Amino acid sequence: MATKAIWVMLKAKPGKESAVEAFLKQGAVMSQDEAYTVTWYGVKLAEGMYGVFDTFDDEAGRDAHLSGEIAKALMANASELFSNELKIEKMDILADK
Repeated sequence: MATKAIWVMLKAKPGKESAVEAFLKQGAVMSQDEAYTVTWYGVKLAEGMYGVFDTFDDEAGRDAHLSGEIAKALMANASELFSNELKIEKMDILADK
């Protein structure tokens, strides 16, 4: 069972919604190359509101992801795509199905 997760809320800048959606779809493709990322989700919560939810088997896997290519791309594109300050929320998974 994956025991670690992260959540990042993303608020698209006006007019950048399609670019954010394309970015999230590319993130899903990139996650295929991350051996320690168990699941990777890019989600749309409402118009202009998005998020990323990822799971990992352990802290080492989460740390590898946070120093990997997706995280670097997220930070490199943050000022162009997002109007909110990005905050990576670390979580422990207590149960799953």
